[in-house]
Amino acid sequence: MISNVTLTTKEKLLLEDMKSHEEQCILKYDNYQNLACDPQLKAVFRSNGQIEQEHLQTINQLLSGKVPSMSGGQSGSSGSSGGQALSSGQQSGIQQSVSKADQLLEGPSSSVNNPKAPGLNMSDKDMCMDMLTTEKHISSAYDTAIFECKDASVRDALNHIQKEEQKHGQAISSYMISKGMYTLK
Repeated sequence: MISNVTLTTKEKLLLEDMKSHEEQCILKYDNYQNLACDPQLKAVFRSNGQIEQEHLQTINQLLSGKVPSMSGGQSGSSGSSGGQALSSGQQSGIQQSVSKADQLLEGPSSSVNNPKAPGLNMSDKDMCMDMLTTEKHISSAYDTAIFECKDASVRDALNHIQKEEQKHGQAISSYMISKGMYTLK
């Protein structure tokens, strides 16, 4: 079920910022999945990019004054407590994304020693670092937007997206750690 919401000027501006961030994320993931040498990394970028497309759809719905429900994989609010509740389908989708990334990490990598992506002076590690930094920035931007929204259902939708952004960062850092590209000391 989709509910209607009237956004403040500030909320609209913040959502426009988030829309721009999502569009850039989609563009980066699309380009990087084509440039990555490692098939495992390509799959991580592809999976994250597909979820970013869903985020963009949610942001566009919010900008049009519609808050999508939690069912059907879209962000929104659910439950009478006013808190965030993920449907089993959404929980499954998030788990599949993380599980998919984890499964990819188990296979052998033929391109870890291939330092540069063809046609671009960036290694797989460089692309991972760029996307990890991007995900950290976007998660932080969602945090600010969540605090600035007056409507609980809009906050819940943005909180759902933010949690998925954190999962994207987790998938990238897990990949990097498994390939010796990133250490947590």
